[in-house]
Amino acid sequence: MNQQPYYVGAHVSASGGVQNAPLNAEKIGANAFALFIKNQRRWVAKALEPKTIEAFKQQCAAAGFKPEQILPHDSYLINLGHPDEAALQKSREAFLDELKRCEQLGLVYLNFHPGSHLRTISETECMAKIADSINWALGQSHGVTAVIENTAGQGSNLGYRFEQLAAIIDQVEDKSRVGVCIDTCHMFAAGYDIRTLESCAEVFDQFAQIIGFQYLKGMHLNDSKGGLNSHLDRHHSLGQGEIGLDVFRFIMQDDRFRGIPLVLETIDETIWPDEIQLLRQFAAGVSV
Repeated sequence: MNQQPYYVGAHVSASGGVQNAPLNAEKIGANAFALFIKNQRRWVAKALEPKTIEAFKQQCAAAGFKPEQILPHDSYLINLGHPDEAALQKSREAFLDELKRCEQLGLVYLNFHPGSHLRTISETECMAKIADSINWALGQSHGVTAVIENTAGQGSNLGYRFEQLAAIIDQVEDKSRVGVCIDTCHMFAAGYDIRTLESCAEVFDQFAQIIGFQYLKGMHLNDSKGGLNSHLDRHHSLGQGEIGLDVFRFIMQDDRFRGIPLVLETIDETIWPDEIQLLRQFAAGVSV
């Protein structure tokens, strides 16, 4: 039986340097957090300075954040399934750079969106490219798990069905260094109905059968502005969107979700402390 704590937090700002992220997480009462370890909308960033690396590690230690409580996210520009070889290589090198930065910071996860076929190659070929990209990058890095995030299925993005995530994982050579992050907004927008406790049980049973909870390394806890199967990647605050609160109650009362970062990416950061407290109340069995 999993007796680890529930690690709950938010994707906090790293403005002014990554060493500020654990401080920002501590301020909102989090015991988990996500961050960008470089500018997420630029290809190239200057190397991490030794003093920045040391400051980040010191701040994490002071606030009690262990590596498994932190879920860094890579650049939005990266497409590990790009049909163009030159563009694919550019994405692979950027992804490897982010893995190396995680290594430097002593982190153990790197969360990323799998990739897009851009309507020029088949889904099967794109998934093979994504897996090849992961294999290529893992072969040149150490100690960091590549954590694939499910998508809302917008545009030509892959990874919105459990079967697609499983197909990518199946082609990754080192299974010990690949995992999944499930975003509740993306899941709902992709057609998984998680509005009731009963439907949550069914959906996560599917996840267990198709992918397996051993691969679940983190979650993004978001309500959705878009409806079921809308394929809209539009986050909302907990209980204020189309999903409602039952899925978050389900997650916080199921031991399978202990010991991994449960990260808010909801739209109003001023209420993150309240949302974190709400999730903890669910975990404690408080009727809300």
